Amino acid sequence: MKKLLLILLTAWCLGAHAQNEPNTMENQKPYTILILMNATPQWLALSRDERSAFVEKKLTPIFARVGQTVNIQMFDSEYFHAGVSDFMIVNTSHIDDYQLMMELLRDTEVYNAPYFEIKDIILGQENRFEDFNERFKREKE
Repeated sequence: MKKLLLILLTAWCLGAHAQNEPNTMENQKPYTILILMNATPQWLALSRDERSAFVEKKLTPIFARVGQTVNIQMFDSEYFHAGVSDFMIVNTSHIDDYQLMMELLRDTEVYNAPYFEIKDIILGQENRFEDFNERFKREKE
């Protein structure tokens, strides 16, 4: 429950920030978001055909709905990490569409069975420090 509240608070803060800043492609670096997950026994109990059908029927439409502005890559990591079996890398300049994707996922078994435990969500922007350094230099002038 604490992680869900943290996720919602982060999305709300990002949305509030986006409303205060001009959202043009020239000044907006894309966000890269890592979603770390661990498969639950409910997911692992499904046959491989059932898992494939779930992805096709439930997840693919969600990803297609935000696909114009949100790029999603899914990875397996259970062979290399004990606490994270899967992760997604999401790239977007439209944080509201990312939030829509997460809300739609919450309405599926990903969250409500749950098929996956969300271990962590890490959000960042590439070389964001360069923007700060440039802004800091302008303010000193």
